[in-house]
Amino acid sequence: MKAFTQHKGLVGPMDRANVDTDMIIPKQFLKSIKRSGFGPNLFDELRYMDEGQPGQDCSQRPVNPEFPLNLPRYRNASILLARKNFGCGSSREHAPWAMEDYGFRAVIAPSFADIFYNNCFKNGLLPVVLTEQQLDVLFTEMYADEGYQLTIDLVQQKVVRPNGESFGFEIDQFRKDCLIKGLDEIGLTLQSTQAIKDYEKTRAEQQPWVFGAIK
Repeated sequence: MKAFTQHKGLVGPMDRANVDTDMIIPKQFLKSIKRSGFGPNLFDELRYMDEGQPGQDCSQRPVNPEFPLNLPRYRNASILLARKNFGCGSSREHAPWAMEDYGFRAVIAPSFADIFYNNCFKNGLLPVVLTEQQLDVLFTEMYADEGYQLTIDLVQQKVVRPNGESFGFEIDQFRKDCLIKGLDEIGLTLQSTQAIKDYEKTRAEQQPWVFGAIK
């Protein structure tokens, strides 16, 4: 998993509330569990004028000219501004997979659905919670300034605006530490590899019949 300490990037808008996971990555793409390749289908029903299918060449599909992320000024955005209750709906982990594969490193919103919020940390995507008033400020500045960038400093827990002023945000310290170190649940487990091996060796010596049955 990619570590996250500080990121400066172009900002793109998702200026609507209650964006659910089916909107983030539609259900027909859930057949794959590879965790990669979902970026071209992020916000598929909003980005394209036709219905997307798994394995389809998206470069040949008609794009929706009114969808903000299709506009040249937001191309290659790596920070998404969103409204309240982002990531609601079903619990599919494909949603943060698609966002990370597209190139987003962080999402800033007034609130997130709990499961989506938790899944973000498992996939190197930072969900930042700010107030609705603070999001209004960021949206206003972004719309007024083509090429608008923000710096998100996870260590200092602040979102730094182009004028140097910043908004602080709260985050669980355990999740923060895991993101800074680039550790998902598997990575955390692997930190205890030697302890696991020692335990298995001891158990095998104490109860060899159990390990014999496993083999």
